[in-house]
Amino acid sequence: MITADLVQREAAAQKRRRRRASAVGRVVMHLVLLALSVMALTPVLWMISSSLKASTEIFVVPIRWIPTTPRWENYAVAFQRAPIWLYFYNTMIVCVGAVVGAVLSSALVAFSFSRIRWPGRDFFFGLLLATLMLPAIILIVPRFLMFSKAFLWPYPWIGTFLPLIVPTFFAIHGLYVFLLRQFFLGIPVELEDAARIDGASTFRILWQIFIPLSQPVIITVVVLTFMQLYNEFLEALIYLKPETWTLAVGIRAMNDAAYATSWELVFATGVFMLAPMVILFFAAQRYFVEGATLSGFGGR
Repeated sequence: MITADLVQREAAAQKRRRRRASAVGRVVMHLVLLALSVMALTPVLWMISSSLKASTEIFVVPIRWIPTTPRWENYAVAFQRAPIWLYFYNTMIVCVGAVVGAVLSSALVAFSFSRIRWPGRDFFFGLLLATLMLPAIILIVPRFLMFSKAFLWPYPWIGTFLPLIVPTFFAIHGLYVFLLRQFFLGIPVELEDAARIDGASTFRILWQIFIPLSQPVIITVVVLTFMQLYNEFLEALIYLKPETWTLAVGIRAMNDAAYATSWELVFATGVFMLAPMVILFFAAQRYFVEGATLSGFGGR
């Protein structure tokens, strides 16, 4: 005969088994994430360690993680060997200009796709998303030919920052438009209707209502754009000349014959290049995660 007490004991036992299984699952998940984190951080830690070593210690087997005598002067020598601050200044010009262009243009296009009804809107949005499947490398030659022609300006753009900055003002990154559009769709339409009743124009609704409410996804676009242009190598190598080189190209130039044996200097400049991105990511981490999450589930 099954009693109420027996049923309660069985339910309690099942609950304990579920708790144990859940605890084991969490432990396994954390161990896997820990292993993946160690794998991802190992090259970075080796780079930081090597930036403080003598050249004879870098490629010793087994790896010597802690330098025998930390050589902090490697950083000073690296800055003397190459105009690192000039490269950093050039990189900031490109990144800031591209961030402004990407945010402004992507917000305008996303607002059009999400709030303005016009013929063929959904078709062109699908076409925009289809461009995400195109490898960026196939656009290198057409863009170079276009930017090298004088009809774009009184002089060719090759050797200037313009080929890296100007295209971002035309919403060339479909991913950013998609993220902003999804977030805009999640904003209540009642806010827009109320603003129109008060006489607000379309641009005023965008800049005074949608942009302030979209801070998380805008910061996401800022971080993604900054990271992309900060690490851009191929296009910067093609379009820029030595005095306008960015950090990515300048550090690569340190691998030339003159510095072939000075790997500690290359690693020192690599650590310097990595530091701003780490600071930016941790400063915007909360907004970055929130923007990516909310954009994925936006809609009405």
